[in-house]
Amino acid sequence: MVKEKHVLGISGGKDSSALAVYMKVARPEIVVEYFFTDTGKELPEVYEYLDRLEGFLGKPITRLNPDRDFDFWLRQYNTFLPSANTRWCTRQLKLRPFESWIKGFVKDGYRVFSYVAIRADEESRSGYRSPDPNIEVIFPFREDGIDKEGVFELLDNVGLGLPSYYDWRSRSGCTFCFFQQKIEWVGLLETHPEAYDEAISYEKTAIEHGSPFTWSQGESLIELRRPERVEQIKRDHERRVERRRKVIESPLRSNQLVDIDELYGSSKPCVVCHK
Repeated sequence: MVKEKHVLGISGGKDSSALAVYMKVARPEIVVEYFFTDTGKELPEVYEYLDRLEGFLGKPITRLNPDRDFDFWLRQYNTFLPSANTRWCTRQLKLRPFESWIKGFVKDGYRVFSYVAIRADEESRSGYRSPDPNIEVIFPFREDGIDKEGVFELLDNVGLGLPSYYDWRSRSGCTFCFFQQKIEWVGLLETHPEAYDEAISYEKTAIEHGSPFTWSQGESLIELRRPERVEQIKRDHERRVERRRKVIESPLRSNQLVDIDELYGSSKPCVVCHK
């Protein structure tokens, strides 16, 4: 018989955490190894939530630490910041450690099944797919028709709820993720000012070396943190929220939680980072 290994990546976000819960509750016959690729620049709330999730799962979530950190790769890319068009952070800090880890299983003769938390209501999204025929990607939520409401129910039913950063941000991942909307940068400034200052230092160095990118499109973080700019961003955000609430009829919880990506119609962020 071919040996099998079942793996599931946890980002610290609601969907991947709910999938971990789902696999334990609905498919207990499958022995799953859970992993988290740690960039070292994650929100502290992510680590806290991972600890809570481990308590429910009754087993550790393997931390895959890249052998070279963000600062190393930033130097390799001539201090140019990652962006939506050049996602070297995802490639080097998330995919590279994951691929190295599962290739070890394949080398040992395993067929690897990787479970990805793309929901039934996300028809346009696709997950990581390996060219290796010994690595198969599975989408349990799509197969079983579980949507956003189902994700909330799974997390609520076991007492986990949502990670606390959902109070101000719609994604897990690095504190300075370039996919953040401006209101999320304001949230970082007010919740973790030391992380915001670190992001500024990276941005200043990048600009000094000719990088065409800032973390937030169209303005630097120094400009964004000006009090009058912060208030403007907050006012714009509240107007968007109110407009969305006026067209929502369902009282279900997912409609009460503001999904910032949906609210702003952003480009598709990295599934491997923040699902």
